Amino acid sequence: MSAAEKGAFARILLKLSGEALKGSKPYGIDPDVVNTVAGDIARVQKSGIELGVVIGGGNIFRGLSDSAQGMDRSSADHIGMLATVMNSLTLQDSLEKLGVPTRVQSAIPMHQIAEPYIRRRAIRHLEKKRVVIFAAGTGNPFFSTDTAAALRASEINADLIMKATKVDGVYDKDPVEHADARRFDVLTYQEVLDRKLAVMDLTAITLCMDNNLPITVFDMHVPGNIFNAARGAKIGTFIRG
Repeated sequence: MSAAEKGAFARILLKLSGEALKGSKPYGIDPDVVNTVAGDIARVQKSGIELGVVIGGGNIFRGLSDSAQGMDRSSADHIGMLATVMNSLTLQDSLEKLGVPTRVQSAIPMHQIAEPYIRRRAIRHLEKKRVVIFAAGTGNPFFSTDTAAALRASEINADLIMKATKVDGVYDKDPVEHADARRFDVLTYQEVLDRKLAVMDLTAITLCMDNNLPITVFDMHVPGNIFNAARGAKIGTFIRG
């Protein structure tokens, strides 16, 4: 039985929805949401679990949707990467106010505000119980922050990806638009691909499948959910091989 199936996670990659950070605001960052998330992350870190974080940038700028409106896709994606850096620095500030040691590592060099992403350095930080926030996606256009999360999780040998979103799991159709939408408790990677379920993009799911990296999808707005998921509680949807 794997560590994920036993609920024993030594190292986790937390993928946070950027859009969820805006709370009830039309865009931007809701400090109350960030502080709540930081409090949960602090509990995880203080429990001894090693934690890396990837944050989306959709609360500030969405590269794909803006490129569809006429902007060059590469330019739009790079702006989106900068939005993730803003979110990462905001989360870092909230965590450090709680006494949690952190490092922000950026895939795009910006030495004045973040370390460059170096895999061995990131692992060393994790071993020292620092929360490592991976900013700027993969550093390349045409790749989502979901793919960045799957890539960084694979590189740091994480036991689990926790995808914290605005909904409480994976559904067969959009639960906002369909009252009869059914939530899945457990899925396989292949079922996600075959059903074209909107969990993560296909590149991210395939990368997780190739590396046998399980995923838990849950609602980040429920206080304590991040901590509970990290401790192996059965919440949301669990995706495995």
